[in-house]
Amino acid sequence: MVATGSVSTKNPASISELLGRGGHPGSLLSDFDYWDYVVPEPNLNEVIFEETTCQNLVKMLENCLSKSKQTKLGCSKVLVPDKLTQRIAQDVLRLSSTEPCGLRGCVLHVNLEIENVCKKLDRIVCDSSVVPTFELTLVFKQENCSWPSLRDFFFSRGRFSSGLRRTLILSSGFRLVKKKLYSLIGTTVIEEC
Repeated sequence: MVATGSVSTKNPASISELLGRGGHPGSLLSDFDYWDYVVPEPNLNEVIFEETTCQNLVKMLENCLSKSKQTKLGCSKVLVPDKLTQRIAQDVLRLSSTEPCGLRGCVLHVNLEIENVCKKLDRIVCDSSVVPTFELTLVFKQENCSWPSLRDFFFSRGRFSSGLRRTLILSSGFRLVKKKLYSLIGTTVIEEC
């Protein structure tokens, strides 16, 4: 199908002019309806900006985990599943896309759930020059496997205890809770992934 600029509106005069030249009324109207619903191509600058923002958010999350491993978690290593921080960053961007200030109005609370207890790791303010319009609470989950605790038990009693400390393994699952700060209703969205 080729789009031309000869008829710019759906007014009856323009349609009857084309019908007088031999066009079929059914196909003409369906062509007009088709062009009403064509989605514009994505703006390349927006796609690049979103990818850059996503990567910056991934770095913030990884830095948060890195800082917390020794100060708040008391471990030497945190093992993160492949693409976990990428998935979280994409979900954070998706949840912030409907907000008035977007990601700039977000305060992100980062927590870790260990044996049904939530431990606060960090509070990330995405843009301190903007009044927050919503909060996201991210809850990482610990992997449920007994091997790290058995390994820590054996190594803590032997000659390896001086140099080896606990290794924390994160699960691929996480919880993201959104709370709107400007809404009278106080809408909360909970997503389990």
